[in-house]
Formats: sequence, C-alpha cells, structure tokens
Amino acid sequence: MAIMSFSGQAKQEITEHRLKRNCCKLAAAYAIACFARNFDNNGLLLYTEMQSIAEYAKWLYQQMGIEGDILQKGTSSSPSYEFEVKDPVQVEKMLKLFDCTGKEASLRINSKNICCSYCTGAFLGAAFLCSGTMSDPNKDYHLEFTSSRQMLAKDLEGILAEHQFRPKRTLRKGLSVIYIKASEQIEDLLTLMGASTSSLELMNVKVYRDIRNKANRITNCETANIDKTVAANMKSIQAIQYLQNRGVWEMQTEQLRHAGNLRLKWPDLSLAQLAEKFDPPISKSGLNHRLRKLEAIAASLQEREQHGESKA
Repeated sequence: MAIMSFSGQAKQEITEHRLKRNCCKLAAAYAIACFARNFDNNGLLLYTEMQSIAEYAKWLYQQMGIEGDILQKGTSSSPSYEFEVKDPVQVEKMLKLFDCTGKEASLRINSKNICCSYCTGAFLGAAFLCSGTMSDPNKDYHLEFTSSRQMLAKDLEGILAEHQFRPKRTLRKGLSVIYIKASEQIEDLLTLMGASTSSLELMNVKVYRDIRNKANRITNCETANIDKTVAANMKSIQAIQYLQNRGVWEMQTEQLRHAGNLRLKWPDLSLAQLAEKFDPPISKSGLNHRLRKLEAIAASLQEREQHGESKA
C-alpha cells in the first residue's frame, strides 16, 4: 500500500470532516462544481485519484437532493475516480441550486452560495479537494490551487485575501495558480478548511526543521572554528620546527621556547586549552602573542635566507 503524501493526508482529513450546516454543505458542493474538470449545462465531472474525495462529493450532492454516479477508471494498481452528474433532471436541479445557467462565458464565484463564516472554510476545503495540492513540509512550505478558469481563480484569490491570507497568483502551462508559501498562513488555512490535525503536524514539522537547521548552523560554525584552529596550530608548529632545523631554537627566550615546546607536545589543543597547560596558566592572548612572535622570527629568517640565496 502506497504511503499517502502530506497533501493526501490533508485531503483525507477534509473528507472525514462532515459538515453540519446546510449552508456549508451548499458552499462545499458549489466549490466542487466550480473546480471540477467540467461544469456546464451538460452536467458535472470531477476527476480525482482519491476514492474518498469522489465519495465525499457524492455525499454532498445527495445532501442537496442531487444524485450522481462514481466511476472507477485506471488500473487496479493505479486507480482513478470520477464523480459525475449527467442525468438531465439532476443537472437542471444542480444549476438551479447554484443559480447558474451552465452557459456562462466565464464562470465566476457567486457569493450568494457562500453565506456564513463557516461556509468560507467549507468552500475552500472542497476547492482544495478538487484543485489543491501541498508540498511536503519537510522540504518546502507551499500550498496551491489551480484552475483553467482565470476569472474563477481571480475570485478565489479575492476570497483568500478577504480572510487575511496573502495569496499570490501566477500562470503555469495555461493554468491559473493561486499559492501561499508562508507556513503560518498555510497552518491557518488548513485549520479553516477542516484539516486541523494536518495543521498541527505542519507546526511540529516546522519546529523540527527549525531545531535541525539551528543544529546544522552550530555544527557548521564549530567545524569552521575547528578548521581555523587546525590551520593556526599548523602554522605555529611549522615555524617552531623551522627554527629548530636551522639551529636557532636555543637562541630564543625561555618564554618563547616554553610556549613552542608545549605547542609541539599538544598540537591539537586550541589556544585557550593550551594556555591552561602553563604553570601557572597564562592568558589566551598572552600565548597567542608568543606563538605569533615565533612565527614572525621564522618568517624573517626564511626571508633572509631566500634573499641570500638569490644574491648567490
């Protein structure tokens, strides 16, 4: 059995949230008509890959006194479903219910079919069942509706905006796309549409992602600091070894030699850790000054040797 996507889980939750108010049932049934594959005076055709959505649509229309049929398509391993209202008598009742002729040149959302504040959630939830999708929140925050009817999409954008959402609209392969990318708004919209459990899951995923990203930033910072420490330690060790190989190590002051010998003994320690090895311990800045002094002496000696070789 295939694992259901987050989008599929949200849709499943919406279908299980059976509406109580008749006005909300009307709004949801109307949304299915608006965002179905076909809706005109010849009838209604809703295509979906989820059986529960087809059954939910049939239940809604039955609640409105309209009978439709569910047809299974595709294969047993990859089925699809169609909910249709084709009988002329039922089509006429449907058009009258939604105050449509079925011959509109450009379908628009009729606000008369969205009566109360709960109706908005029912309408948007049913619209999402037909034309919506959402990305996996572990990867991205993105919820969208699509429609081939541009004016209908514009009206949907207006409804979302009226309810404090900030949707954006674009075109993709001839389809109008209304989308939201802000995670907080997606959480609120899922709750409004009747998918409160999915909204809570999104919140949990967001918290996990924030913690994981913070941990990654800390790890990256620590890794960068380790790389800097290793590079600094190697520079000091190379300078010390250079002075020893040139026979000038014993010419350095006791303080510098002591700092250099401790660095060779503990090559992996940071400056702060190495400073604590002194008896008594010295400051990190004090140790840094001594090691930088050894590096400067080694660099000066190397420069003189190279200058002498070039003259020779």
